Amino acid sequence: MSSVDIWAFRTGTGHVSGTDLIGFKVEATDGHIGKIDRLSEEVDDSYLVVDTGPWIFGKHVLLPAGTVARVDLEEEVVHVDRTKDEIKHGPEYVAEKHGEDPDYRERYAGYYGPFYGGPIL
Repeated sequence: MSSVDIWAFRTGTGHVSGTDLIGFKVEATDGHIGKIDRLSEEVDDSYLVVDTGPWIFGKHVLLPAGTVARVDLEEEVVHVDRTKDEIKHGPEYVAEKHGEDPDYRERYAGYYGPFYGGPIL
């Protein structure tokens, strides 16, 4: 498997830069996980923050843009190519530390990167 930049939306997903995805439903490969609460389209730092509601006791999870498999603009649904369990066991997202913690990218790259042929950190 070739390596995928987990911090960029992949070509062919249907994502159109500048489209407001806030509020879109998010579907894992095995079911609904929540709604998009925040979106970053920064170069080399694109991601979704998903409000999981009652699924993981009201927590938010950060999903690198590379996890997005398909965006359905008509139905307002973003499909990611990870399972609910894989997402649940990913690095913990803490909004207050997100912008201040220089190691957060490494934690996410270490967890999600190997799914896409990246190095195990």
